[in-house]
Amino acid sequence: MTVLAYLASIDEAYVREFRARVVALPPGGVVLDRTYFYPTGGGQPSDLGSLSVPGGSRIEVTDVSKSGASVVHRLRGPAEALRALRAGIEVDGAIDWERRHRHMRMHTGQHLLSARIFSRTGIRTRRASFSGTQAVLDLERPFPAELLGTLRADLEDAAVRPRAVTIRQVPRADWDRHPLSARSGLVSLAPGIDPVRVIDIDGLDLCPCGGTHLRSTGEIGPVELRAPTDLPDGGVRLAFTLGPPGPTAPPA
Repeated sequence: MTVLAYLASIDEAYVREFRARVVALPPGGVVLDRTYFYPTGGGQPSDLGSLSVPGGSRIEVTDVSKSGASVVHRLRGPAEALRALRAGIEVDGAIDWERRHRHMRMHTGQHLLSARIFSRTGIRTRRASFSGTQAVLDLERPFPAELLGTLRADLEDAAVRPRAVTIRQVPRADWDRHPLSARSGLVSLAPGIDPVRVIDIDGLDLCPCGGTHLRSTGEIGPVELRAPTDLPDGGVRLAFTLGPPGPTAPPA
C-alpha cells in the first residue's frame, strides 16, 4: 500500500521533495511506501519528476498510476541507477514543480468555474480534464450566451479578491446523510471512500475531490475563457487556458 501523502492538507500539495522507502519493484517501475507524486486520475494528469538513489544517481519518473492500493512510478534512467533499486532502500523524490503547480491552478480554477456555473444556472459539470495549459469542462446542458461575460468577471474577481482554499475530512456516513452542499458535479462518489475529502473554496464551493489544489484562488492567475461548443448529446463544452501564474505560495 502506498500512502498518498499529498492528500493530508492543502500545504502537502506544495511539497516538492521527499524521502520514501522502496517496497516493490514491478517491471519498469517502483512502488514506494509513500509518495507526493499525483497518479493519473479524475481528469488530472500525473506528476512527473525524478528519484535519486543512494550514491546520487537520478532516475526519471515518466508516469505515475494507481494499481489497487499501490502507486506505480514508471522509470527511465541509467542502467546502473535502475539496478541500485531494491526493496527496503530509501530514495529521494523530486516533483516537477512547474507542471504540478500548473495542474493545481487548472484544477482549482475548474472547481471555481463549475461552482459559479452551478450557482448561477443550476447546470452541473459532467466531467473535467486538463492538458497542457487548458482545462475542459463538459456541462450537462447549454447555458445562456450572455452568461459568458459574467463568468469571466467571476474568475477575475476571484483572482483580485482571493478566496482561501482548504480541505475538510468528513466521515462518509455523515456525508451520505447530510452532504455539505448541493453538488456542482455529476461524478459519483466511489463507495470505498471514507472519509470524504472535501475541497472548500471559501463561500463559493464545497466539492469532494482527491486532486491537488492551491491555497488561494489568487494563485490561479489570469485565465482566458473560451466560447462554449455544443456536444452531440445535448451538453456543452467550455474550456479555459491559463495565463501567467498569480503570486506563488512558498513550498510547505
